[in-house]
Amino acid sequence: MVRKTAERIYLGVIFLFLYLPILVLIVLSFNDSKSRVVWGGFTLKWYQRLFQSSVILEAFSTTIFITLASALLATVLGTLAALGIHAMKAKKQAVMLGATNIPLLNADIVTGLSMMLLFVRFTKLGMSTVLIAHITFNIPYVILNVLPRLRQCSQNAYEAALDLGATPFYAFYKILWPQIRPGVFSGALMAMTMSLDDFSVTYFTKGAGINTLSTMIYTEMRKGIIPEMYALSTILFFLALVLLLIMNFGSARKEKLAKEQI
Repeated sequence: MVRKTAERIYLGVIFLFLYLPILVLIVLSFNDSKSRVVWGGFTLKWYQRLFQSSVILEAFSTTIFITLASALLATVLGTLAALGIHAMKAKKQAVMLGATNIPLLNADIVTGLSMMLLFVRFTKLGMSTVLIAHITFNIPYVILNVLPRLRQCSQNAYEAALDLGATPFYAFYKILWPQIRPGVFSGALMAMTMSLDDFSVTYFTKGAGINTLSTMIYTEMRKGIIPEMYALSTILFFLALVLLLIMNFGSARKEKLAKEQI
């Protein structure tokens, strides 16, 4: 009994540290006062000003475009790379996995600086360089989500489909894709998350006049965070929460239907 109580208290403290800052941010987004320590009453004016601010909306649209585009392209390239690594022999797989893990272990500032030096040597910094940089650091997350699913797949079923006359694409779509799909979606979601809140790589690879939410917040910190950013962060948090709930309920429903069919 004492052990269970201690475990619950421990988990409660962990979740408190994780979510208390977010709760404070949500409360501040409804605070009529700009002060972070004085409650001035409930208001929605920061949400109204948020949608009236062209600077914030432009940074938000740029962030969403880079996030979705980089996540989509990184998911396609990462899935193809995972298929290629899976087809290699053990030694070559170990080498490729080691190379895949390097960007994950690297500090973001090292990745950002190295990409900036590469880009300024051959081209001008701009939207395209930010997009390429985001795709580059997102690919390893997709690979490491898809590879475990590929290792769980039965290679015999895919080869049997080919022997029966199926084309490689048709065999992949009917045999492999249903099995690796959760890993692909997990990799895409992780790529979106990493790209959405990235600062270091974006800061060093963006051109003049291009701002994402992270770089705009960094600039605003010198003058003080405006309450509109609390409102925007609250909206982004609830969008992510809804997306996770939809995915989790969808996965649970599919597993339940699969068990009922068995």
